Amino acid sequence: MVKMRLKNLILLVLSVSLAIGVVLTGGCVQAQIIEDITPQEAFTLIQENQDNPEFVIIDVRTPNEFAEGHIENAINVDFRSETFRDELSKLDKSKIYFIYCRIGGRSGSALNIMKELNFREAYNMLGGINVWKSEGLPTTK
Repeated sequence: MVKMRLKNLILLVLSVSLAIGVVLTGGCVQAQIIEDITPQEAFTLIQENQDNPEFVIIDVRTPNEFAEGHIENAINVDFRSETFRDELSKLDKSKIYFIYCRIGGRSGSALNIMKELNFREAYNMLGGINVWKSEGLPTTK
């Protein structure tokens, strides 16, 4: 009988704790979306968000690489800069981010940092701008 009461008490405490947690988080828990995508998927993502002010394209290559050609409307945040992590941490984490580099290594690492910094939604392009260009997708200078 005592074991049954103790079990019921534990269940009650857990239920109340869960209810308090739901109330304190506003009733919903938003999952992070941190994904690798293909250049074709990236192109579609860009097209779907071309008029969305909450969508940001980040080229994490060096300024010189960026100047040689980049995806239209991209901003340059140099992965090799000593302040890269700090620059990322200043961004609005509730926006949607698409990141890329030359072949996908730096942007893959940047995606991991964005995950650690609790960005809500970020996408990394596999193969980088090299594959983007090889598939005939547009760039600008």
